[in-house]
Amino acid sequence: MIVKFKTNINCGNCIKSVTPALNELENVDLWKVDTENPDKILEVNLDDDDKNAVINAVTKAGFNIKEIEAN
Repeated sequence: MIVKFKTNINCGNCIKSVTPALNELENVDLWKVDTENPDKILEVNLDDDDKNAVINAVTKAGFNIKEIEAN
């Protein structure tokens, strides 16, 4: 399942800060942040439907995150 989130992860240092938090999540297969997008889209490929684990990890790393509803 691919889930997209609007964040304030806006630079390489921000990505470095959030990397350990996302990499330690067992339900995350792949993730990437589009820092060129004005909404700083975090795209996460989950192997379950536990979106809250991602939200909690990013929030604990000090960033804002909000799920973008699928169209």
